[in-house]
Amino acid sequence: MSDHALLLSPNHNASPEPVDPRLVELKQMVLDSVVSPHSKRNYGRALDGLFVFSASRPLTRALLMEWRASMEKDSPSTVNVRLSAMRKLVTEARRNGMLSAEEASNLTGVPNIPERGTRLGNWLTREQAKELLAVPDRSKLKGKRDYVIIALLVGCALRRRELASLKIEDIQLREGRWVIIDLRGKGGRIRTVAIPIWIRQGIDAWTAAAKIEKGNLLRPLSKSGKIVGDELGDWAIWSVVEQSSKQIGIEHFGAHDLRRTCAKLCRKNGGDLEQIKFLLGHSSIQTTERYLGSEQEIAVAVNDNLGL
Repeated sequence: MSDHALLLSPNHNASPEPVDPRLVELKQMVLDSVVSPHSKRNYGRALDGLFVFSASRPLTRALLMEWRASMEKDSPSTVNVRLSAMRKLVTEARRNGMLSAEEASNLTGVPNIPERGTRLGNWLTREQAKELLAVPDRSKLKGKRDYVIIALLVGCALRRRELASLKIEDIQLREGRWVIIDLRGKGGRIRTVAIPIWIRQGIDAWTAAAKIEKGNLLRPLSKSGKIVGDELGDWAIWSVVEQSSKQIGIEHFGAHDLRRTCAKLCRKNGGDLEQIKFLLGHSSIQTTERYLGSEQEIAVAVNDNLGL
């Protein structure tokens, strides 16, 4: 490190704010560089955690590798978001003359945690799914729409094309609850999909704000937030998912991964395999079994209750 090495000194009061005023300024620069309130919160927490972990030591690669190792129990996506916040801090330090280009390159070279499962199909944990749903700014019209997109994909296991063509008239009451009625899916198979109440509430908020009463549920919006067409393309849906997932630190994540996430979470929550088949619109239960894959249960193992 140079003579002007950054000391990540935490304040020993209740606040994690660093004593070094340069770090206070750098942290604010990092937070100002991201638009999403969700990202601001995550980056702020990540940097506060780094300041506390450092225990007044200078910012070195060894320190950052130790910090990375200390988070081994957290999900790769969570750790990678924190590392991203650190890299932004280092970049701002270099731009403001606090670190040399060589020092900054060495520090930002701390690698991410590899994401697992991507090649075989990716999915989210329940906590990650909640994080993703929190990304859209629901105080704005676009945020209300994007929330509905993510909610219907992860909560109802819709395919991207099914969602793009979904009409308000397709959402009806059956047996005292809201459902998507007679949804035509892959291979022309027709199914009915139950809509959880929290998704219905999101749909109501979007349609009321957008003043939509019939026709396609989802509509394209201009940069100023005005409806500019009657149908949102399925690639636009893909873009919403991809951009939102990047904000929680997950790369190369698509709309179909949310369909898989819904199936996985249903199964982990004790959902009946045949009912999951109906939800997904699969032709056979064997297809659903292959889709979900096999997962060994360690916490509650099959050989715990042998009665021996």
